[in-house]
Amino acid sequence: MNEQIQNILNENGTKTSKIQKLLTLGLTRRQVADLVAGGNYGFVQNVYKRMMQGMTQNAAQAAATVLPQLDYTFNRNFGIEIEAYNCTRERLARELTAAGIRVEVEGYNHTDHTDHWKLVTDSSLSGNNTFELVSPILHGEQGLEELEKVCWVLDLCNAKVNDSCGLHVHMDAAEFDLQTWKNLIITYKRLEKIIDHFMPLSRRNNRFCKGLTTITEATINRASNISDLRAAFYHNRYHKINLEAYARHRTVEFRQHGGSTNFTKMSAWIHFLAKMITFAKQGQVQEGTTLQNIPFLTESEKLYLKIRTKKLAV
Repeated sequence: MNEQIQNILNENGTKTSKIQKLLTLGLTRRQVADLVAGGNYGFVQNVYKRMMQGMTQNAAQAAATVLPQLDYTFNRNFGIEIEAYNCTRERLARELTAAGIRVEVEGYNHTDHTDHWKLVTDSSLSGNNTFELVSPILHGEQGLEELEKVCWVLDLCNAKVNDSCGLHVHMDAAEFDLQTWKNLIITYKRLEKIIDHFMPLSRRNNRFCKGLTTITEATINRASNISDLRAAFYHNRYHKINLEAYARHRTVEFRQHGGSTNFTKMSAWIHFLAKMITFAKQGQVQEGTTLQNIPFLTESEKLYLKIRTKKLAV
């Protein structure tokens, strides 16, 4: 302690600075007055008052910025579109039905269903016996349980994916306010390079899931309604985030994930998106955020994505 006191007294700083440091160190005002102010207790008292006022103001500001604890429990409605090939729609429908999954073989359409999956065609896919398997509206963890069963059947049928395939996830956006939309877009934009690194090269920027580099934060922040935000995306649904889905389905669609029939990958991505939406209700990530300090992920989720990043490094 005596060495610390002596170091402070020997500094080239102002008298006020020395007084503040000695008070912070735990010395009494009388002791500080004798050491620094030639016994002038009043001078030290005035410095002490200003310190206390500053601490009170800082505490009040900190209290004002404390945000409520977010609940990341996954209970959001969502939907998923699985693009794949190597199995006829008729066979897949039979096996899904046998597994207790309600499904219909339909022509290409954008109709929402609440009670059954649909198997449709998609002309953008390459390979033999291509198909798109579209879920009904699913809900939270119960919906993920159903999705896992679907993945078991896809594995049974030896369904495959290639670079033409994507995995599209719709998240319920009916209750979004304008600031949530802005926070979500800016957060995705700021995390885009990180997300790119745990996605296949084919999904980092292609004509069906364009990047957000041409969409500026200034444009997003100027938007006064959802129509302005859609205009910022040129009313084009082929972006990593598709706002056009809101007009048709009251959802936000995420188009970046590579084609997959693997439930672990699907579940990890769905949880990532749901947590990002929850976080966006309160704020946006900072510029320069790294994978390790993404605020809405658990340590195990970060590890999974870190390993995916290593595996997909090019």
